[in-house]
Amino acid sequence: MPIETQLATFEAAWLPRLNAPLADAIAQDTGDDRLAAAMQYSVLAGGKRLRPLLTVATLQTLGQTVDLKRLWRPIMALELLHTYSLIHDDLPAMDNDDLRRGEPTNHVKFGAGMATLAGDGLLTLAFQWLTATDLDAAVQAELVTSLAQAAGPAGMVAGQAKDIQSEAVDLPLADLRVLHKEKTGALLHYAVAAGLIMGGVPTAARAAYLRFADAFGLAFQIYDDILDVVGTAVELGKATQKDAGEAKNTYPGKLGLQGANQALIKTIAAGQAALDDLPADTDASLLRAFFSYFDTKRVKA
Repeated sequence: MPIETQLATFEAAWLPRLNAPLADAIAQDTGDDRLAAAMQYSVLAGGKRLRPLLTVATLQTLGQTVDLKRLWRPIMALELLHTYSLIHDDLPAMDNDDLRRGEPTNHVKFGAGMATLAGDGLLTLAFQWLTATDLDAAVQAELVTSLAQAAGPAGMVAGQAKDIQSEAVDLPLADLRVLHKEKTGALLHYAVAAGLIMGGVPTAARAAYLRFADAFGLAFQIYDDILDVVGTAVELGKATQKDAGEAKNTYPGKLGLQGANQALIKTIAAGQAALDDLPADTDASLLRAFFSYFDTKRVKA
């Protein structure tokens, strides 16, 4: 089966199951109707659900049965946290964006104050959902610690801080890679790590999976940088060509489009090589299929 078909089949099977309970679950765990509406608005505005899908795919690659009665909230906690980061990233004090996923951003719809609170609510609810399960207490604790490290001041928040401070500053490529690893890669790293934690994989046996996750995270950011140049607002559901206008450091800005595309191809190859290092009896085809998200032919030769 072509990898694009395998990924499409996987998404068709899992997206409805992941999405269906979201609105009711958020309302159930929120004590104010307007706040719940603001939280639901951004979570339900679309999105690929890439991060929870990666967790499910990791569990399936491990040969685990994904029981959503037990695991739905822990799996979807990451999507809540990711959505909080988008709401706050769009705020006037940050990127001041008016469009996200083809719809008005949360602060445009609900005002900056309520949007800030919606992000706060999703952030904290994410950690509540990690423990809303009968998983072993040690597993719950490791999930909480891992997500806090990925999302907090050693991970995504650190990357955002570097991003703000580096506008109009010419970062060396190595420093840009660190910024991307924190800002974008940390949550994708956690998405795979969460599957390994819930799947009971010992720490010593996780390295190849996590190298795949890190390569996927970097490829995701490089591709996002490329799409900001070659994509359209209609296609992407958000404003494009903002990075150059705001003097942000990007792969196309440093390497040109052709160079950025070559970096993308090289990064994908590194992720595929990491999967080659999994035990010989592991069927990694589903994880490999995630690389079909990236169209390396978008940049013309």
